Amino acid sequence: MATNKVVLIIMDGWGITEDPSVSAITAARTPFYDRALQTWTNTTMEASGLAVGLPEGQMGNSEVGHMNLGAGRVVYQEITRIDKAIADGDF
Repeated sequence: MATNKVVLIIMDGWGITEDPSVSAITAARTPFYDRALQTWTNTTMEASGLAVGLPEGQMGNSEVGHMNLGAGRVVYQEITRIDKAIADGDF
C-alpha cells in the first residue's frame, strides 16, 4: 500500500501581504520558500478577525492562531462570543 506524506509547516509571524513595499519577507532572499511554493501544494490562512474568532479587523496572535488550528474550526474568543450572542438574540 502506497502512502502519501504530509508536512504541516506553520510559519508563525511570517505574514503575507498584498503590498510588497511593506513586506520584509518580499524583500528578503527566500530560495527554499520560493521553491516550495512552486513545487508543492500549499495554502494560506486568515490569521485575524472573525476567521480566528476575534472582532473584525483585530490582529491575531500565536495563542489564538494555534488554538484555531488545533481545534480545526473557528474558536470564538470571549468578546466575539458575547457580540455574536447579542446579534443572534441569544444573550
